[in-house]
This record gives sequence, structure tokens and C-alpha cells, in this order.
Amino acid sequence: MSVSDVTGTQSIYDQINAQNQSGSTTTTSSSSEDSEMFMKLMIAQLQNQDPTSPAETSEFMQQIASMSTVENIAKLNTTMETMAASLLSSQATLQASSMIGQDIYAKTDMAQVAESGEIRGVVELPVSTENLRVSIYDSNNNLVDEVEMGSQAAGDQYFVWSAGDRPAGDYRVVAEAQVDGNYATATSYIAYNVNSVTLGQNGIGMKVNTDAGSVDFTDVKRIG
Repeated sequence: MSVSDVTGTQSIYDQINAQNQSGSTTTTSSSSEDSEMFMKLMIAQLQNQDPTSPAETSEFMQQIASMSTVENIAKLNTTMETMAASLLSSQATLQASSMIGQDIYAKTDMAQVAESGEIRGVVELPVSTENLRVSIYDSNNNLVDEVEMGSQAAGDQYFVWSAGDRPAGDYRVVAEAQVDGNYATATSYIAYNVNSVTLGQNGIGMKVNTDAGSVDFTDVKRIG
């Protein structure tokens, strides 16, 4: 083996090492480039093998088979990722279309009195309470009504507040649970009708659009 042959072989290995190092920080290398590098290495091995002790044909066939297996697995992974993304997007689209026109209970304290003349909501209680109090404030933050719901068990407690002769518009709902004589704010979900749905990438980050604005789908407690 000549010095030039050794240098050529070392150059091939240097290219492979450089590619492996860059692969740890980027995923831009394609399987075709990997295959090309593999074939260059195979040719370099054939060119620089010891003529008095040539490599077994079976060894090269095994290497080729291994490379083919790795390449096929890479293609399969790409195909599966594409299929999974397509399924997620299709599922999100179907789910979104079925929500339009329905009522949802969204995590918010903002409510609107419209034609129905009422506010519907649910309060999430992590523990039982001695008294559940729901206070209604108008757009100027004036207290307009306060409903004492009495003792309630842990879980979801639904309520309906009738505005009566109060004007339509925006209101704020504050739910408070009394535990050991002290009141603490509880999480409330207000009912809204879905006007439209904004899809995120592959269905992730979907937003539900209502008269009160956009709500993350993760903040929706109930549909219908």
C-alpha cells in the first residue's frame, strides 16, 4: 500500500468523522448522502486491501446488507412520521369542525349576557366547601349580584345566573369557596358558543374562537 493510498483512505475516514460530528448538531444530512459516503468507504477498502490477503466477499455482502437495512429503516421512520402528522392533522380538523356551533365551557372569568339573558358556568372544586359563592360584576367592576350556593362537595359544580332586567353585555364572574371559614378563589369555566376554530400545526395549539375571544383548546373543560 502506497503513502498516497493511505492518505486517500484517511481522507475518507476524516470525511466520515466530520459528517458524524456535524450530525450531532444538525439533521440536514439525507440518507442518500449517507449511502454515497458508505460506497466511497467500500471502494476505498477494496482499493487499499492487501492483495495477499483480500477481504472475504461475504464480509462485503454483509456490510452492504447492513447499510441497506439501515437505509430502509430510515425511510420507514420518515414515512411513519409523515403518516402520524397527517393523521393528527385530520383528527384535529374533524374535531374542530364538530365543535363549531356547540357550547363549550372555557377557563375564564369573563362572561357575556346575550339573548338568553343568563350566564352558565361550572366551578371546579378541588375539595369540599362550606359555602360556594358566585359574585357577578359588570363591565365597570361594580358588584351586581352575589349567589350563595351553600356547601358543595369536591368536583364540578354547575350554576346558571339569570340577568333579569340587567342590560346585555360583558360581566365578570368570581367564584369563591369557603374552607375552614376562609374564602379562596376557585377556578371557573364559562359557557360560550363556538364561532370558529383555529388549527395549529398538526392540530397542536388549536384555539377555539368565541364572542369573548380565542381560548386555547387545553382550557376547554366540556363541549356541549
